[in-house]
Amino acid sequence: MINMSIKVAIIGCGSIAEFRHAPEYYENPNVVIAGFYDKHYERAEKLAKKFGGKVYLNLEEIMKDETINAISDCTSNETHVLVSTEALNHGKHVLCEKPIATTLEDAEKILNAVEKSNKIFMVDYNQRLADAHKKAKEILKTGELGKVLTFSTTFGHKGPEYWSATKGNSTWFFKKNRSVLGVAADLGIHKIDLLRYILDDEFDEVFAFEAVLDKKDEFNNPIEVCDNFICLLKTKKGVLGTGTFSWTYYGDEDNSTILYCQKGILKIYDNPEFPIIIDKGKEKVYYRLDSIQTNENQTKSGVIDEFVNCIIKGSKPFATVYDGVAALKVIIKAMESARTGNKIKIV
Repeated sequence: MINMSIKVAIIGCGSIAEFRHAPEYYENPNVVIAGFYDKHYERAEKLAKKFGGKVYLNLEEIMKDETINAISDCTSNETHVLVSTEALNHGKHVLCEKPIATTLEDAEKILNAVEKSNKIFMVDYNQRLADAHKKAKEILKTGELGKVLTFSTTFGHKGPEYWSATKGNSTWFFKKNRSVLGVAADLGIHKIDLLRYILDDEFDEVFAFEAVLDKKDEFNNPIEVCDNFICLLKTKKGVLGTGTFSWTYYGDEDNSTILYCQKGILKIYDNPEFPIIIDKGKEKVYYRLDSIQTNENQTKSGVIDEFVNCIIKGSKPFATVYDGVAALKVIIKAMESARTGNKIKIV
């Protein structure tokens, strides 16, 4: 790799910045961390002391600093459209957390800014880089299992109040004006993007249910966004499947996907010892690969290195703005289905 220094600012200093973005930038030899900004000054100060760089007092200071090449947008969902478009308009590359926006109109604004700026825009769909997910895509390409017929995918853990910088029930994830889409966009969007990637397919129809089954806010009232979301999905190629996304799995995290194919079953992260199992009845193949990241097990995601490589080489990101828009569209349409009780056409 070419040895060069890319100056990066991290905007939003919650847990995703502290445990993933900042340490991975810090370890990359081609990066200099310019500094941090958060509306909670003490959070930015904490990360600056640990990883270097300055504490910025406002966004304008970062945007006008022409020495900063790139930013990580680690702000809450509703501000991605503001932060990411401003950075692109000021000639900076952007790594954006998901979802890229909370409405399709705002996602379109980001897309337009990307196309106008001609800068790198990458979405942090880190599940694409998980070893078992990459291997699953390879296995399907060989044709060994034939066509995928149906699938079941799940992403559930005990909730963002255990993970976010604001520990407890006052977390922004539970607020309608900030989270907007609840668990559907926090966890569900990861698996929607993952299935688009693994299946090399697009979603065509959705029927969904949403509910607040257990979570309470700081006033002991049911939270304002869904803590559980379940959907039935059909792809353009005719694959049928289910997606289950939950903040109320009060045991081990479940991040599994099972693909039922013509010639066998492909189980991904369904077994803690073997991240991939090919099941053909009497014949089974077991793969030992790295475990997937969890909130309790923070391992290197590889996203930062990919982002930096794209900037250096001028190459296409592994998850583009178009991927960000496509996955968000499925979630938005699924939310419409849950609200209306109707099956909704996506494309």
